[in-house]
Amino acid sequence: MADPTDQAEHHRLRGAIDRPALLTIRDIVEEMEPLATARLDDYLDPAVLEVTLDDGLCKADSARIDIRWTTRGDYAFHYTDTEGVNLRWGKHPHGGEYRRVDGLEHHHPPPDASSDPDEVQDSCITQSSEALVTRAVLKLWRVAYHTDAYKPLNAGSNPP
Repeated sequence: MADPTDQAEHHRLRGAIDRPALLTIRDIVEEMEPLATARLDDYLDPAVLEVTLDDGLCKADSARIDIRWTTRGDYAFHYTDTEGVNLRWGKHPHGGEYRRVDGLEHHHPPPDASSDPDEVQDSCITQSSEALVTRAVLKLWRVAYHTDAYKPLNAGSNPP
C-alpha cells in the first residue's frame, strides 16, 4: 500500500518559492495585460503572486490568477473567477498518476481544475522560462477571453 505522504510529495512543487522569478512574472503581467493588477502576497518572502483581473472568462465579472514559481522551475498558474470556474497550468511531478500527461507540464481543465487522472492533460505550454510561460498563459487567457470560450485555454502551439 502506498504511503499517503509519498503520494502527496508527487503532487507538490519542488523547491523554495523563487522571488526574482515572481518579480519577473509580475512585470510581464503588468506590461502585457491591461485588465490585470499583480502583487506579491509578501514582498520580501512571497508565497504567491496574485494577479487580479478586472474581467473574467465567459460570464465571470472578475477573476484572479495565483502564481507560484519555485527555484527548481516548477510552477502553478491557478485561475479562479466569480462564476466558480477554476483551471490550472502546472509543471511539477505528479507521480505518473495523470495518464494523459507525458512530462511534468500539465493542464487541469475548467470548470473545476479537475485532478481526475482521466481529465488532466498535457499542457500546450512546454517552455521552461518564467518569461515564456507567463507570456503563453496570458496569450491563452486573452484568446479565450476574446472568443468567450474555454477551449482555447490549452489549444495553443508552443509557444502559444
